[in-house]
Amino acid sequence: MIVFNLSCEHEHRFEGWFGSADDYEAQSQRGLVSCPMCGSAKVQKGLSAPRLNFMKRGESAGSSESTDLLPIQAPAPTPEQLATQAVQEKMRTMLHEAMQHVMQNTENVGRDFPEEARKIHYNEAPARSIRGIASREEAQALEEEGIAVASLPMPVFDKSELN
Repeated sequence: MIVFNLSCEHEHRFEGWFGSADDYEAQSQRGLVSCPMCGSAKVQKGLSAPRLNFMKRGESAGSSESTDLLPIQAPAPTPEQLATQAVQEKMRTMLHEAMQHVMQNTENVGRDFPEEARKIHYNEAPARSIRGIASREEAQALEEEGIAVASLPMPVFDKSELN
């Protein structure tokens, strides 16, 4: 038995099991090999890992002590999985860029955030963009006073890296 990695004209990837390479060729020429996802008969072989049989010296092929080792090969991702991975990577990049923008364009006031936000709101401190730490209750109290706040998932940085 031989296993071939196959793909159709629409780049759907799948495996085909055949008695031999000649069996694959004969079935393919007769149009019997088709894509299980779309039915296309335009199928081509891809690279396949060889099957390796390891036997101890003196063993016959029928011995129960022979060991068949097959290389482990991860299945090729589907087009849908590749698209999902691309979207996830783009989202990670956008989130990273947004976090960098916030870090570079705000002043870190740490745990004094609620107090400093109130001072800015009531014109007791210069207007500026700030970031810091507030409990859920503190953030809710600020919103009730008409002070706009936004919770952002921010990474933890070494304090020496912050302004």
